[in-house]
Amino acid sequence: MSTVKHKIILFDGVCNLCNGAVNFIIKRDKNSIFRYASLQSEIGQQLTSERGIDTTQIDSIILIDPNEAYYIKSTAALQIAKQLSGFYPLLSIFLIFPKVLRDWIYDFIAKNRYKWFGKKEQCVIPTPELRSLFLDQDA
Repeated sequence: MSTVKHKIILFDGVCNLCNGAVNFIIKRDKNSIFRYASLQSEIGQQLTSERGIDTTQIDSIILIDPNEAYYIKSTAALQIAKQLSGFYPLLSIFLIFPKVLRDWIYDFIAKNRYKWFGKKEQCVIPTPELRSLFLDQDA
């Protein structure tokens, strides 16, 4: 595995909610901590396979730390929030709630995300200005 210095966010590349979340994170990632790849991409599949992550069970967001640790579901979302500018790091207070409760809410939203927010036919291609932030784009 290559030595990656950035945290990697794997996301559902065809989900409108997930793509919106990535755009939201990019705007608030003032220290350029994160890089992105869709779960459907070759690099996304490689990273999940290397960690033994079953993408049939986890199909919305995964945060991979440079030290090879990874976070899924609500824990991933809250760990991401900790790194953003503004008041978003305060959301990490929700980490005190039991993971089972946090993930139940997360799973409910994830299960309904296509119905509520829609779905694209293919993964979104980032603008030229943002392309360097995505691991699965040809430069």
